[in-house]
Amino acid sequence: MLLPSIIDAIVDRALEEDLSGGDVTGQTCIDASATATADAVCREDVVACGADVFRRVFARIDTRCDVESLVADGSPAMARTVLWRVRGPARAVLAGERTALNLVQRMTGIATLTRRFVDALPPGSSTRITDTRKTTPGLRVLERYAVRMGGGRNHRNDLGSAVMIKDNHIIAAGGISKAVSRARAFAPHTTRIEVEIDRLEQLDEAIIAGADIVLLDNFSTDDCARAVERVRNLDKKPLLEASGGITLERVAELARAGVDVISVGALTHSAPAADIGLDFP
Repeated sequence: MLLPSIIDAIVDRALEEDLSGGDVTGQTCIDASATATADAVCREDVVACGADVFRRVFARIDTRCDVESLVADGSPAMARTVLWRVRGPARAVLAGERTALNLVQRMTGIATLTRRFVDALPPGSSTRITDTRKTTPGLRVLERYAVRMGGGRNHRNDLGSAVMIKDNHIIAAGGISKAVSRARAFAPHTTRIEVEIDRLEQLDEAIIAGADIVLLDNFSTDDCARAVERVRNLDKKPLLEASGGITLERVAELARAGVDVISVGALTHSAPAADIGLDFP
């Protein structure tokens, strides 16, 4: 669920970009008393996402606007389906069109791509598909919501959510063991510790240091399988996360290799915007 206050903060910034000088076209061409109905129609098969955002764009311009959601967030929709319908003063509908579409095209595109990755998992697989922090500045909350609507999971939300020791942290701290030891000493007891490794020989050090999660960065599928085998019989085994260069074609083989998590930056940084238009019937 997206909090209305968070949606409004994002929507208001977006509207300020587009309407700080008013809408000279709408104000000069359209009578103030004119009303309009417009349908947001997808031009391709999608997983719908962004109903509340679409609604709030028009409400922030004119409270007389009413939006009907015809396809629930997270639901698939075939090309030419009406996702949402807005009714209200014509000037307000036209003024909000681009901002509303920019946001929901982004969200729907992410939800649609995420669903493809989730659907690529083998039947019965327990492996999770997650996003990363590679999000659009200012839009993280919307993009991560879209990932969830596509059936994916969220990785840590921000730098305060978990300890994630990456390659540069390891160098700066003087090694994996030192980095994990300091994290254990100073991080809150509720915080999990994840260590990123880029070579299989670093796995033992991460395990001995007590990492809760080990991220296998740019590992081949064979090396992921070797890592899974190495931790299989441990009394306290860390979760194994595969990341880096993850393509749709690799999802099934990585899941079969036995990793617990596959994190995919492309879900947010490379998802194509969904093709959605606002049509006046």
